[in-house]
Amino acid sequence: MNKLSLITIFLSFAFSSFSFGQTAQFPIVKGYGGIYQIPEATERPDPDGEYKIIIDLVSASDDPKQINRMVDNIARMINLHGLAGVPNENMKVKVAIHGGAVFTILNDAYYEKLYGVNNPNLPVFKALKDSGVDLYVCGQSLIARGMKPTDVSDQAELALSMLTTLTKFVPQGYMLLRF
Repeated sequence: MNKLSLITIFLSFAFSSFSFGQTAQFPIVKGYGGIYQIPEATERPDPDGEYKIIIDLVSASDDPKQINRMVDNIARMINLHGLAGVPNENMKVKVAIHGGAVFTILNDAYYEKLYGVNNPNLPVFKALKDSGVDLYVCGQSLIARGMKPTDVSDQAELALSMLTTLTKFVPQGYMLLRF
């Protein structure tokens, strides 16, 4: 293949990508959980529905120097509902943080001691809190890892356990998702 053919193929691909490309949207959680409109989608959340969701956040980060993709996925889930027309006041979201995910909610001082960087997840958690999400960190998971409540960001409330947090909210009609 000659250079002109390669350039033509590259430019064709580049221009076709630009014509179909979209910019990520952040309708409820600002700056995180970017999502895209799918006009052809026929299955969508009911914009008049109320959504009570509790997320069992257990997944550790693949790279502690990057935002945990499951933390960002919480923002994506909320933003997808917003994109479908569900108002923020109809989104009741709680997050029970435990297991390997407790590292995502550590304050910057403790996180830096462990990983040499500020906690990249804290700005996402702040944006989630600003959109009305309640965050609970499992006290049992902290103790099991030799941590104290003072090692946790003040964005989360200390819970007795993830187990009791779920058994409290699931009977109240909260749908359980596991991330």
